[in-house]
Amino acid sequence: MIPFTMHGSHILSTGSAVPEICINNDLLSTVLDTSDKWISTRTGIKERKIIAENQSIIDLANIAANKALHKGLLQPTDLDLILFSTSTPHDLFGSASKLQYSLGATNAAAFDITSACSGFVIALIVAHQFIQTGIYNNILIIGADTLSQWVDWSDRTTCILFGDGAGAAILQKKQQNDILAFEINTDGSESQQLSINYKYPTKTNSKPNINKQFIAKSSQQYEYLTMNGKEVYKFAVSKVPYSITNCLHTTSLKAKDITWLLLHQANQRILETVANKLQIPMDKVLSNIEFYGNTSAASIPIALDEAFSTGHICNQDVIAIAGFGAGLTWASILIQWSTIEQ
Repeated sequence: MIPFTMHGSHILSTGSAVPEICINNDLLSTVLDTSDKWISTRTGIKERKIIAENQSIIDLANIAANKALHKGLLQPTDLDLILFSTSTPHDLFGSASKLQYSLGATNAAAFDITSACSGFVIALIVAHQFIQTGIYNNILIIGADTLSQWVDWSDRTTCILFGDGAGAAILQKKQQNDILAFEINTDGSESQQLSINYKYPTKTNSKPNINKQFIAKSSQQYEYLTMNGKEVYKFAVSKVPYSITNCLHTTSLKAKDITWLLLHQANQRILETVANKLQIPMDKVLSNIEFYGNTSAASIPIALDEAFSTGHICNQDVIAIAGFGAGLTWASILIQWSTIEQ
């Protein structure tokens, strides 16, 4: 057997897209028992973008993907693989194939990854494996979610948190390697802390009728998103610093060597607590939660795209990225980004 030749993974380009509809805290306070002060002081969120009725997650993903392709000077036919990370697919069978078709990426295989707020990081790690082994050259990674369609808009503990969006990155095979270390973790015993459960048919004592059972099941839906905020907070601030530290230990780097800390944009308090535990100053923490809220799998790639677009990320910068959320899952990756091809 011929052994695999290990190749490097380079982040070639990024892109992002958010809906035009903006729901700010003042508007929410007209329909909920809340206020801008109550929301912003507890979460750091001032507004969130909500998808229109005539839009789909595919529309947002398509815009983000085309921006990444344009920046990377690639055509859709140059793509070998599309990884679509979402927990709110346009089709329950998956969204990756629909995006592949809408882009015209006729040479690309495509599949979905469902890992909620950890999804983009996990998709990035999966893509890295395909690149390392030389199977693919250009991989499009999408993180997108539309959780505004899954929250109870009368529940102020959850609806204030979430917005919609999509982010994209293209990982390309190069001699250089941007990926320094990574890890993925799961604790399924705590999955009830953040979930969207299936609504099962109500049990009755009547004699079973096979036709009625099929009809009943076909009309079932999912429940609204539920979250135990205190437990999710405790989970995030305990697991994420440890995970990033583990990644640092596999390299010669220390926390002080991190140029930018990019965490899933769930809550500003979580960002501050994790940074404090790692002894990373807040001026090294990338945050845009104020403008978008929690966009789940989209939050990290949107922030990453903005950081690249504004020139915050420069040659040889070290970026520590961590996603965390439903599952419960959490994943971290260390990247040293290079602009110079070797």
